[in-house]
Amino acid sequence: MNEGVVDEQGAAEFEEHRAHLRAVAFRMLGSTGEADDAVQEAWMRFARTDTAAVANLRGWLTTVVSRICLNLLRSRRHRQEDALDADLPLAAGPGAGGDPELDAVMADSVGLALQVVLDALGPAERVAFVLHDLFGVPFDRIAPVLDRTTEATRQLASRARRRVREGRERAEADRDARQRKSVVEAFLSAARDGRFEDLLAVLDPDITVVADAEAVATGFSGREVIGASAVAAIFNGQAKDAVTVLVDGLAGAMWAPGGTPRSVLAFAVVDGKVASIEIMNAPDTIATLELAAFPGQG
Repeated sequence: MNEGVVDEQGAAEFEEHRAHLRAVAFRMLGSTGEADDAVQEAWMRFARTDTAAVANLRGWLTTVVSRICLNLLRSRRHRQEDALDADLPLAAGPGAGGDPELDAVMADSVGLALQVVLDALGPAERVAFVLHDLFGVPFDRIAPVLDRTTEATRQLASRARRRVREGRERAEADRDARQRKSVVEAFLSAARDGRFEDLLAVLDPDITVVADAEAVATGFSGREVIGASAVAAIFNGQAKDAVTVLVDGLAGAMWAPGGTPRSVLAFAVVDGKVASIEIMNAPDTIATLELAAFPGQG
């Protein structure tokens, strides 16, 4: 192919790698729009370059688009812009864009959660991690892109990998906490409204409720109640003033007239169902609990 001229064969060769390049650019930039711009810039550089002697065109193009993305990331960081582009949640979903490789990247097991973690990485860390861990590019090929030694590039990727792992763990913990909170909220809502069937639906069939002596003394039906029907019958139409709260870091509820906790319910949620509830009314017991609002909860 002559420099500056792209014949049909050259165009076909580029198109063969477009989906791969777009997937790389998307994972680096977190934006389908910016990814398309990066691929277009790579196309323009391809058109201006005589690639006849290039033995590995896919590798060459990957290097080109990676350098373009690195420059964009550095520019973005310099401007202190938000690294997560606003169009990410609306980006074309799997199957929508006609690029199987990009679809696979966008639909991977961590999805948006990984993108958020990647946005916390520095540009060099992000490029090293994405190219090596997500696309299998050897460190000795990544090093020239970053203008680093191979060993320094390896260390960048290792540091990024550790931060990504920690971010994933936090994201998973946050997701689990939100799921438990939603189950507790569904329980309280059904109980308040007297929706018996909805209450049953959120209870494990073998649920156990254990109450302390003070709870029994103030009217709860026994120290231990077992079974979804029996528990639903007790709580149906109750819990009108209870609110969700973190109890020692886990989803729970409390009744706190005047702001003073009088009754605390600690929930165990398993597979989306309430498996057990511990009711604590004893002031001495409540005083030992760490009670806190959920993040973002007023």
